[in-house]
Amino acid sequence: MAMTEQRVSYTLDSSLETIDNAEEKATIIANELGFPEDEVMQISMAVREGAVNAVLHGNAYSPDKKVNLAFERIGDDLIITIRDQGSGMDLSKIPNPLAPENLLKTSGRGIFLMRSFMDVVEIRPSSTGTELKLIKHVHGSSAGGKEASQ
Repeated sequence: MAMTEQRVSYTLDSSLETIDNAEEKATIIANELGFPEDEVMQISMAVREGAVNAVLHGNAYSPDKKVNLAFERIGDDLIITIRDQGSGMDLSKIPNPLAPENLLKTSGRGIFLMRSFMDVVEIRPSSTGTELKLIKHVHGSSAGGKEASQ
């Protein structure tokens, strides 16, 4: 992409459709920015997991609460911000999905997956909601020849 800086944002309802829409938007933007297919999938899955957390855990499907989703390209970084309007969260209470007692559970891996797929994951809980920032560095020829650090 010729532009080194651009931003697009969306205000979405707290619904299951939002989760699919967020993932679809992430796929389109990651493809437009020239990420390789495997990284497009990682970015899309990380956004999906973040949207699930915002809709389900943050806003509890409340029709009065919105999810804000923003994609921003700054230099060699794709920065994705997801904000809910929930009551915040206690990061110390997030269970380790790799602990033996949690290995067979069917949920509780979203943040773990986001951290596996993205270069940077920042979570900022507050009493007015939680802000999730996902950052993926652009690697390869589109980033001036830098090699992937994976």
